[in-house]
Amino acid sequence: MHGIKSRLKILLIIFCALMVFGTVGFMLIEGRSLIDSAYFVIVTMATVGYGDVHPVTTGGKIFAIALIVMGVGTFLGVIANITEIMLAKRETESRMQKLNMVIGVFYSEVGLGLLAPFSQYDPNFDGIRSDLIITANWTDRDFLKAGRDSLNHDYGVDMSRVDLSSLKSFLMDKRDFLLRLLENPVLLEHQSFTDLLRAVFHLAEELAYHSTFADLPKADKVHLAGDIKRAYHLLVSEWIAYMKYLKNNYPFLFSLAIRTNPFDKQASVVIGSN
Repeated sequence: MHGIKSRLKILLIIFCALMVFGTVGFMLIEGRSLIDSAYFVIVTMATVGYGDVHPVTTGGKIFAIALIVMGVGTFLGVIANITEIMLAKRETESRMQKLNMVIGVFYSEVGLGLLAPFSQYDPNFDGIRSDLIITANWTDRDFLKAGRDSLNHDYGVDMSRVDLSSLKSFLMDKRDFLLRLLENPVLLEHQSFTDLLRAVFHLAEELAYHSTFADLPKADKVHLAGDIKRAYHLLVSEWIAYMKYLKNNYPFLFSLAIRTNPFDKQASVVIGSN
């Protein structure tokens, strides 16, 4: 897309230069008005024919031939590039819609099941909890603030609170699901979500290699705490972005997401209780 836009910018500069050059040229050679001269340039480069108004002098005709050689390709190039950008934008929007469907499935199957315990492992979580209680009245500014606050939060992991056996069991049950997500080519459109999947899958691999967590050495605990922290941080950031997407595009899904907010102790799927 970037290459197409750069090419279009160059073509537009050339097109505008030819418009000015051609208009001035016809005014001087043909003695026509500004409007007639600009009309000459457009119909020449668009190859639609002159109709009732056309160059009458030999110099004007020669100038028109030169303008055709220089301008027709530029004009058609501008039209072709604009069309290509529109088609590419539509294709990108379609891929992003599919990607957000994948993200939604991920949070339903895995993400929400990790966010709740991860936040319980975090001794500093109460300092950010209120920023993650999303309501139906949130605006883009509220989501922006929540995203900024989540980036600045110190995602701590108190390993004394972590039940590694339960975490391992949960992730092992979801391992095939995570593998299928990683194979999805649409993930190339979203680097941050790809990083999140890799972080979660890496944590699953680390836990899978441990047959027992009894008497785990301190170095191993520190290492696992780092893996949990990495996945935890990415999970929160991506969750906020996904909630914003639901708010702006799918209010009915957003309503359910609010009622199942893993950070809201008062959250209830029963609408009447909210």
